Amino acid sequence: MRAVAIKTFGKPEGLEVIDLPTPTPSRGQVRIGTEAIGVGGVDAVILSGALAAYGFKEGHIPGGEIAGTVTAVGDGVDPAWIGQRVWAATGVGGGYAEQALAPAEELVPLPDDLSPVAAVTLGSSGVVAHFGLAQAHFAPGESVLVRGAAGSLGIMTVQLAARAASAVAVTTSSAERGDRLRKLGATHVLDRSGAGGNDSPTEYDVIIDVVAGPDMPSYFGKLKPNGRMVAVGIVGGQPPADFGKHLMSAFQRSLSFATFSADTVPEADRRTVRTEHFAAASRGELQTVVHDVLPLDQAVLAHQKINTGEVFGRIVLTP
Repeated sequence: MRAVAIKTFGKPEGLEVIDLPTPTPSRGQVRIGTEAIGVGGVDAVILSGALAAYGFKEGHIPGGEIAGTVTAVGDGVDPAWIGQRVWAATGVGGGYAEQALAPAEELVPLPDDLSPVAAVTLGSSGVVAHFGLAQAHFAPGESVLVRGAAGSLGIMTVQLAARAASAVAVTTSSAERGDRLRKLGATHVLDRSGAGGNDSPTEYDVIIDVVAGPDMPSYFGKLKPNGRMVAVGIVGGQPPADFGKHLMSAFQRSLSFATFSADTVPEADRRTVRTEHFAAASRGELQTVVHDVLPLDQAVLAHQKINTGEVFGRIVLTP
């Protein structure tokens, strides 16, 4: 089977198409014939080499989110899964392939009228958006700023916050993107520095930060007293080492900062939310925004597009 692996770290051109034997599922695993593969920010960070300290080596196959049809099951897995259309999390990688393995407990059946492409646009981003807002103790009616709203995670956060009748501000890079985000529920559009028009709020109850990076501390000043910022991504890199000083300098405002990873959410809870989101999307209540669908052998192009910073929504690979 064909797969895409990292030959060298540092740039998209470090990806290469390789041939591998079709994998055999171990106990508790299933094999899925992939029909859609999500290209995520974490894949780009791994490819950059920034996570080498976590054990990623040359030969790693990216891709943590897939959708397709179950083709085989390992010991201890109900054979009734074979032939079912599913979304699945593969773990730390393995998804950039024609056949991929996934833990059976990470499977979510797909509604008949939801495409595999739509599924990988919602599956991971929806869970992070939902539980990221919960980590911030977000309550309906509170104001929310989504920093880095043009990716699939930011877009889902905007939609979920807007469903709670909240004022939702976003940071983005262009007026055109701002218009698209308004159609998804944003009420205020700011530039990448966080500056907006005269009608934009200057402070927010909650900030969901997909970006992090060196400018993250400046956003503490945009929190209301008792405001909460939650970092759900680091697509802009690590924050400065002294970012805690900026938070402590506003000690009397009782601000709080937290990080969030969906890995801390029980599997059953993740499945419940994904099932709800897939059903909502099939009813047209949540929008799936896809920037591009590319063949698997164009994974280099997919990552080149991500690196431009101009992707709006999700890039999806198909075998």
